[in-house]
Amino acid sequence: MPRWVPLLGGVLGSTTCGLLLYAFSVFIKPLRTEFGWTATQVGLAYAIVVLVFGLMTFPAGKLSDKYGPRPVVVIGGAILGIGFYMVSTLKGPEDLSKLYLYYGLIAGFGGGMVYLPPISTAPKWWPDRRSLATGLTVVGLGLGSFIMGPLATSMINNPAIGNGSALPVFKYVGIVMFVMAIVAGLCLSNPPAGYKPAGWNPPAPKAGAPKVGRDFTFGETVKSIQFWLLYAAYFCGSFAGLMVIGVMAAHGINEMNKEAAALAGVAVKELPADVTKAIAMQAAIATSALNATNAIVRVLIGAIADKTGTRICFLVTFILQVVAMLVLFPVGKSLFLLCIVAIIIGWNYGAMFTLFPATCLQYFGPTNQGVNYGLLFTSWGIAGFISNLLAGRMFDMFGTYSMSFIIAAIFVAIGVFCLVISKKPAIME
Repeated sequence: MPRWVPLLGGVLGSTTCGLLLYAFSVFIKPLRTEFGWTATQVGLAYAIVVLVFGLMTFPAGKLSDKYGPRPVVVIGGAILGIGFYMVSTLKGPEDLSKLYLYYGLIAGFGGGMVYLPPISTAPKWWPDRRSLATGLTVVGLGLGSFIMGPLATSMINNPAIGNGSALPVFKYVGIVMFVMAIVAGLCLSNPPAGYKPAGWNPPAPKAGAPKVGRDFTFGETVKSIQFWLLYAAYFCGSFAGLMVIGVMAAHGINEMNKEAAALAGVAVKELPADVTKAIAMQAAIATSALNATNAIVRVLIGAIADKTGTRICFLVTFILQVVAMLVLFPVGKSLFLLCIVAIIIGWNYGAMFTLFPATCLQYFGPTNQGVNYGLLFTSWGIAGFISNLLAGRMFDMFGTYSMSFIIAAIFVAIGVFCLVISKKPAIME
């Protein structure tokens, strides 16, 4: 198999997952309008899918290591597509539990099976460019959100398709996701034992470097302090990133409406409809800016990390993220400044999805990368579930997202500390 084929499988698989995860905000208003659900009720579906998706990567990694990536992704793709499609069968307000079942549980379950195996497989074909290969396999998460946002919006607003309803989007896009994920699985297989690209030889170890032996087993990995430091750092970075993704548009709308009302000398509720619609579009620009850098960085940071090392990239992105979270609230009233900070946050957040699997591979070896990174990634799902619930609660209490962003900055600062004290373990004999 040409070694670019697993990369193609990774792009297709992660794009499918991006369609599933990162554009759910466009469905919130249509679902609320059609079924009369509250924002909290609809938002819980997203919290569930993030949690299930993240937790499912661990068993998916174990299955991929045991049976190979292809059957895991093909079966997961079928489950993902079916779950997403089934949302289109909702009939009325009484079907809220079915939204949680079809989208949150079933589609999230399948998505977790699709996401992890390409990340552990593609770098095995590219030992000379492991970080870059990892970046390419996860670039689709940002790409999928970029595609789904305008695609779903146009389908919802098209009188011949949605006519204001989001259900046809779940029907037609679910079919497409079903096909994409299965094709992604068919592109995946592990390289032959002892594989190395033509003309490439592993670099000689540096003087004084730890002696290289066999890879860590899964049991040895989870007993190492380095793994749990990475786990804590991943949780902290994901907590901040997923929180912002969930509330960026709402934060911009809230603060820019307040600023416009103050300048006009009126209450927010007295602002003209054309003004509030224009502000909503401006807030969407900030969200698009975040999604764009979230996608682009996944490839670029891989090329950079292959030259500078993942440790330097980690520390720079996490420190920048602390600063960005602290200034996110005050810049909310300015579209230009909000977009700048959104770009920085998207860059730092997206970089994690290349740097963490690459570091896990570097620390513990490729043999058990599927199960090792699968467990590591569960931190993302737990962080996303908690952060989204917390952001809503903080807004209900204070009327702004200021406290949420401060809490997120504290978490990322803890992540910086974890990364500073974490060092590559000596591979055991």
